[in-house]
Amino acid sequence: MDGYAERVERLHGRLASLERVAVAFSGGVDSSALLHAARTALGEGAVGVIADSPSLPRRELELAQATARAIGARLEVIETDEMEDESYRANRGDRCYFCKSALFRAMEPWARERGFRALAFGEIADDLLDVRPGARAAKEFGVVAPLSEAGFTKEDVRRYAREAGLEVAEKPASACLASRLPVGTQVTRERLARIERCEAALHDLGFRQVRVRDHGKRARVELGAGEIDRGRELSGEIEVRLGAEGFAATQIAVYLSPAERLALGTRG
Repeated sequence: MDGYAERVERLHGRLASLERVAVAFSGGVDSSALLHAARTALGEGAVGVIADSPSLPRRELELAQATARAIGARLEVIETDEMEDESYRANRGDRCYFCKSALFRAMEPWARERGFRALAFGEIADDLLDVRPGARAAKEFGVVAPLSEAGFTKEDVRRYAREAGLEVAEKPASACLASRLPVGTQVTRERLARIERCEAALHDLGFRQVRVRDHGKRARVELGAGEIDRGRELSGEIEVRLGAEGFAATQIAVYLSPAERLALGTRG
């Protein structure tokens, strides 16, 4: 048995030991692989729970619901209250801690009332190399991370998703709308809604990986490396669409993952 097969076996064994588990689900490849594995190991004893708030684009909610249906798993949508938390809105660099705390705080009583023995989230081994405030919240709430416990890397979860026939296997990395705001810029419903409208407009143009970062009157539009040339060709149309949302200037750039941005920063 190769290393990957051993990791899959460890994952299924760990999930089976939980007996009944509620998986924090976003519809991304990590949480989709986890929910599929939990469903495989536990059947009806595994459910997904997705947090609904102004930071979740409607498009992502619909895609997550479709993915859960494809997996054959029940998905519960619960509203979270992070927007009521001044520490979250302040966006001081630890926003994810307060967001995940709100999610787990909402999941905990829901799961307990329905007899679920554990909460799980889609942390992978690669995440352990980064500082992730959300992981601190998970630890405080006793949320388990079966993927990272089994040694799953990003390559592993994509392989697992491909072998399971999940359409999200090659889905670009995603993040909440609040991540588009620079640290120190207050998170408001209005800003999140504007970003969502702008990104929807770019998706309507056929772009797959999109980030519209809000710098006040200036928008930084980040596109996947394979889409950047087309983005520059359509820069006029993009400026018109974002201009309608109040952005006076638009910069188009290649999207870099957090790890890639960190590496560039390290090199100065």
